[in-house]
Amino acid sequence: MSEMDYLELLIKRYPALSPVRDSILAAYETMKECYENGGTLLVAGNGGSCADSEHIVGELMKGFVKPRRVSEEFARALAKADPERGPELAAKLQGGLPAIALTGHNGLTTAFANDVDSSMAFAQQLNGYGRKGDVFLGISTSGNSANVMYAMAVAKAKGIRTIALTGRDGGAMGRSADVAVIVPETETYMIQELHLPVYHALCLMLEEHFFK
Repeated sequence: MSEMDYLELLIKRYPALSPVRDSILAAYETMKECYENGGTLLVAGNGGSCADSEHIVGELMKGFVKPRRVSEEFARALAKADPERGPELAAKLQGGLPAIALTGHNGLTTAFANDVDSSMAFAQQLNGYGRKGDVFLGISTSGNSANVMYAMAVAKAKGIRTIALTGRDGGAMGRSADVAVIVPETETYMIQELHLPVYHALCLMLEEHFFK
C-alpha cells in the first residue's frame, strides 16, 4: 500500500472523518517533513490523551506493520562493535522514527510540579527537548487543556511546528496550531474513538514512506 492508500482506507472505514481528510493529510506532511529533516516528534495529552501519546510513540519508535530491518551497513557496524552480540542485535533491532511522549518522566515532572508549577510540566520538557525543525503534537478532546496550551506556546516561541488533535469546536488549540485535526464529535469518549484511527493512519503513512 502507498501512503495515500492508508488515508483513503481510513476515510472508507470511518466516513465521519471525511470533512477532516485534508487536515489529516496536512498533519502527515508536517510530520514527514520533520523526519526528513532529522527532527523529533514531541507528543502530550491528559488522561486518555496521555495514553494516546504513549501509543503514538510506540507505533513510531518500532515496527508497526513492517519489520523495519536495520541496514546492512549498520549490521556490519554492530558486528564490529560487539562480535558476540552484534549479529543478534542486527537481527532484532528495528528502525525508529524519533518520538518522545512528554507524559512520562515521573521524576522530572513531579519535581517541576512540586518546585514550580504542575501545569507547565509539558512546557518545561518542550523547552528542554525541543529544537527548531521538530513537531509538537498536542492532543485534547476539548482543545482547551491548559498544560498542552502552555507547551504549544513554547513550541511556537522556539519555531517548532504544531499539530492539534482535538474535537468539538477545536478550542484554543484548534485556533492556535499550525495544523488542527478537529474530529466531528462532541462527547469525550466519541472524540477519543476517532482519535485512535486518525493517529494510526498517520503512523502507517509515515512508516510506509520511510520504510518501503
